Amino acid sequence: MAKKTPPKKNIAAKPSGEIKKQYLKSKDVCKVTFRLPADAAHAASEVNLVGDFNDWDIRSLPMKRLKNGEHTLTVDLQPGREYHYRYLIDGTRWENDWHADRYERTPYGDSDNSVVVV
Repeated sequence: MAKKTPPKKNIAAKPSGEIKKQYLKSKDVCKVTFRLPADAAHAASEVNLVGDFNDWDIRSLPMKRLKNGEHTLTVDLQPGREYHYRYLIDGTRWENDWHADRYERTPYGDSDNSVVVV
């Protein structure tokens, strides 16, 4: 009689590009993890997170490139607020977050910003 092997569990892959929010009970802080999928990064060598939370400084929040081509960064944000942001890819191309809570027109009227609500 042959041994039966148990069926393999169906392990779902982690969604690419999601925004993860973790509210801390000990502090008035929400740890927000931003993840830019490889499809959006297009083999970028450098991606920076730019937004209200860093006064739109294009160099202060570089994202870490993962082996799968995604870029990620965790930022501490104050709960009860909304933050506009975008990704700057290789210092030349702006990309919105495909998984933002919503989008709003920029004050310049030429594009939209991604918005995260914490």
